[in-house]
Amino acid sequence: MLRLLFLPLWATRIVFGASTNVQSSESVAPSSVSPSIITSAGSPLATSIQDPASLVNLFIGTRNGGHTFPGATLPHGMVKVGMDTNSPGNHAGYDGDPQFNATGFSQLHDDGTGGAVPLSLFKLWAFKSCGQFDTFEECPTSIASRNAPRKNLSTGLPDDFAEPGYFSSNLSTGIRVELTATRRAALHKYTFPAGTRNPRMVVDITNDGQQSSTDPIMELDSETGKVAGGASFAASFGPDRFRAFSCVDFQGDGFDLGQPKEFGAWLGNFPVKQSTNINQLYFGFRDELGALLTFTPNGNGTTSILARVGVSFISPDQACANAEEEIPDFNLDRVRSSARAQWNELLGRIQVKTDNVDPEIVSLLYSSAYRTHISPADYTGENPKWNSTEPYYDSFYCNWDTYRTLYSWMALHDPDDFARIIRGMINIQQHEGWLPECRGATAQHFIQGGSNGDPILGEFFVKFHEHAAALNVSSSALYTALLADAEKQPPNWDLQGRQVNIWKKLGYIPSDVWEVGGTNTKQVSRTLEYAFDDFAISQVAKILGKKQDGAKYSKRAGNFINVWNPNTTVPGNDSIVGMMQPRFADGTFNFTDPRHCSVNDPTQATCFLNAANKDGFYEGSPIVYVLQDTAKLIQLQGGNQKFIDRLNFIFEQNYFDSTDEPSQQIPFMYHYANRPGLSTQRSRQVIAQFYNTSTNGLPGNDGAMGSFVAFYLAGLYPLPATRQFLLSSPYFPQISFFNPIFGKTTTIKANNFKGNPIDGTGGTVFVKGVKIDGKAWKSNCFIEWEAFQQGSTIELELTDDINVTCGKGSDALPPSLSTGGYN
Repeated sequence: MLRLLFLPLWATRIVFGASTNVQSSESVAPSSVSPSIITSAGSPLATSIQDPASLVNLFIGTRNGGHTFPGATLPHGMVKVGMDTNSPGNHAGYDGDPQFNATGFSQLHDDGTGGAVPLSLFKLWAFKSCGQFDTFEECPTSIASRNAPRKNLSTGLPDDFAEPGYFSSNLSTGIRVELTATRRAALHKYTFPAGTRNPRMVVDITNDGQQSSTDPIMELDSETGKVAGGASFAASFGPDRFRAFSCVDFQGDGFDLGQPKEFGAWLGNFPVKQSTNINQLYFGFRDELGALLTFTPNGNGTTSILARVGVSFISPDQACANAEEEIPDFNLDRVRSSARAQWNELLGRIQVKTDNVDPEIVSLLYSSAYRTHISPADYTGENPKWNSTEPYYDSFYCNWDTYRTLYSWMALHDPDDFARIIRGMINIQQHEGWLPECRGATAQHFIQGGSNGDPILGEFFVKFHEHAAALNVSSSALYTALLADAEKQPPNWDLQGRQVNIWKKLGYIPSDVWEVGGTNTKQVSRTLEYAFDDFAISQVAKILGKKQDGAKYSKRAGNFINVWNPNTTVPGNDSIVGMMQPRFADGTFNFTDPRHCSVNDPTQATCFLNAANKDGFYEGSPIVYVLQDTAKLIQLQGGNQKFIDRLNFIFEQNYFDSTDEPSQQIPFMYHYANRPGLSTQRSRQVIAQFYNTSTNGLPGNDGAMGSFVAFYLAGLYPLPATRQFLLSSPYFPQISFFNPIFGKTTTIKANNFKGNPIDGTGGTVFVKGVKIDGKAWKSNCFIEWEAFQQGSTIELELTDDINVTCGKGSDALPPSLSTGGYN
């Protein structure tokens, strides 16, 4: 495959100079890449990173389908305020490609999604003038008419800047836009060019990126210029709809803005002066509408208008209250500083030493870690469906994407937010019957895998059960929620729960059983996911002392073997024998070409959601799906060497797909065959080939790539709902994680660290020995959660010998279910 070379950080980061009002900027020089690294007596050895926010590049993946969000938000904030562009790939609103114009600055987005465009609600837009005569009626208010190019730098990149909690842009119209956010509100600043006679602001109530709005409401206060309204919108990845509301008011920055001198509602490109309610317009289904206001410019200097925007899923009044509570003073610098401080505190729990490390790698780590805290989003107080004192989280896009790595990453340094998310998930189950799976803007979305909330709850409980009460998580409620997924079939398993009745009867999902409760697709994928879900439940049951349940769900976790056909081969390669395959209810096997859903598929199938697909797999070919019981998989495939040969075949023949989650563990699976050096090299080659800090720096939509990449760079890979992490070497001579619930810092030191080969091949990066708190550890291939509970120092002895092993003892290999590793 084509290797994507790293670009120097200074050439790929789009910047703007702080909060000044200058109208252009150039890329940051290499010498200013790491201003936050504190050194000792001028030496290059970093001792502490005080300002990790300065190392975050928000523009990674804003082109080429990464769908990342570079706007302003807080950790897990509901409001995500940012630029929207007229790109066909604007799932997060923004596109880093300068050919696409800005269309507005909306308050809600999501990061890294597929499907249709999610959210992008309540856009604001500024006009310095309108039409030939600069009249109110000439203003092109529709999204297609009002869009304008961004100003470009000498590099050809857009003149946009972003840091955690802040975004700014200079438009070709001469208007400068600055954005910052609190949890449920945003603050905008629009600075107009000198000579502007009629600064105007557009409030767009209905455009959501999909043009799906119905039932709009809007009122305009002609005395104050406050605009409040909302509408119903379509879910981006499911059949439901939701209502959302906004409240916008304005203030002059350094001058008295006064009441608007012109005002009115608009429909399409037709502003109607003096109208204050959209019921004064003749509008129809899915029309574009909003408010337009003209203000008096500042007569004594620069005209900058601040717009405070509250958002709510309850009502316009609550949207207004959110804005007034969270941004009472219209102070952009204060809100921006507060946001940055919150990000610095969170990201600062992860510390690395950077001597002999390319600054690009440092930025890639902190940028990846940053994106792990964008979703799920904290909608507490904004749930219109029921009243509860529990937290409410949304934007689960989707559990199938995130359960493998996201929550294990949170477990290392952010247990408080993790616990609040778990409480919110349990509360959803208590009111809707099953754990949430894929969810956005309070609406259920389509499930991609199984009931993958189960391993998320399992991950929390296995690692924090001793602290569950302190974190306000009810153990009994958590277990009840798991059993609902495991034992009770929902009305529609495409939206929640599982097709559990046939699962319990046959131990797999057959190809030829049609029930009215959901689509008859993804049968093999769902069988494998259900098995993993039951594995997670078994681990919780054992901790709770429920031995009978532990045995029951451990047995069900082994049901993956029911879709293993030992006779299936890859066409053209008889050495690869045995494959997961679809199966009929009578026990006979159906057939899906092992090349299916890969780049080698002669039919070029995609394996996305489609009720007509009967192939049995979702977003991954039969050859790449992996299990929680790797020792059993090795046995099924004929032993260690054949297992290694198959892994090599997957990489050499391009079956490995870094854009899809079923492939994420594959580079680390050599560990189970006692060849951890091969895992280290493969994982590093994946980083070199697919990830960098450019706007094209992700191979597909972000999803869980942030946590996936962060783990690879840390030299770890998680096993969800277990107390083990697979171990490699970090990209740093030292990496530390502070965990607030334990009050402890765990440090991984890479002795004999000599840097990172740029192509991921070779180097002194292979682990030949491990010590924990000065004592030799039993394995070079995994470490236990206890090391993080205790705040241990983990020392790795590195070598350039790729033929290292896991160690000599029988317990040196990573555990598997079939070898009794989780009993």
